[in-house]
Amino acid sequence: MDNGKKKTKKDKKRYDPVLDSTMSLGDHLEELRVRMILAIVALVVAGAICLIFGSKIIAFMERPYTAVIGQENRLQALAPIDGFATYLKIGLISGLIFSSPWVFYQFWMFVAAGLYPHEKRYVYLVAPFSAVLFITGALFFMFAIAPAALRFLIGFNKNVLGVSSNFTFKDYVSFVSMLMLVFGLAFQTPLAVFFLTRTGIVSIQTMRESRKYFLVLAFVVGAVATPGPDPVSQIALAIPLYLLFELGMLLSYLAGRKKKKRTQNDQQ
Repeated sequence: MDNGKKKTKKDKKRYDPVLDSTMSLGDHLEELRVRMILAIVALVVAGAICLIFGSKIIAFMERPYTAVIGQENRLQALAPIDGFATYLKIGLISGLIFSSPWVFYQFWMFVAAGLYPHEKRYVYLVAPFSAVLFITGALFFMFAIAPAALRFLIGFNKNVLGVSSNFTFKDYVSFVSMLMLVFGLAFQTPLAVFFLTRTGIVSIQTMRESRKYFLVLAFVVGAVATPGPDPVSQIALAIPLYLLFELGMLLSYLAGRKKKKRTQNDQQ
């Protein structure tokens, strides 16, 4: 009787309403609705705040352009609506970046709702790093890739085509914001690999055997995801994408090795 009481008390102590609950299809749909509402509310609030500081955000986004082409050649708005529409777009993209910790948290919590209890702990492990990697990817593009890509494109226009580069405000912001999002999402690769292997959806051995295919896929993604035939941006996305895949493999291997060692110690 005493052992039974102790076991029941221990079980109650370990019970977690999130980790140990089961959900029907209707519950999953309701969970998706709630998570989407929470993410959209955060995005709208962050976007509204970013619109207030829009001029400072624009100055930040123009830094790669002015560093390459100089302060004297300003971006141009060719249509009356271009400036205002692009300003709203900047607020939306910036709001997504700044609200990414909360947005990615809602995404991973929705994923956790459909997993077994022993799998859900990996969601709590990867969720905090998801937003960090997204922001890191966006900033990596702004500070490392954007100046090199612009330098190549402007140099090609001048030296090969013999034309001057007069970018419009609309096209430049679309180019920068799109690639910031692409690089931010690409930097999720190690977490995706880690999550798939640790939850047993895909084995590490299968990942190892698919290395050569992922390398080809990385260059295909680099060619498709980057706007326009820009080889600098394509290669600059493909190479980090593959390296991030290898990082995810390494993290999965180390985690598996640590778990195996802990199991052996428990058996001893």
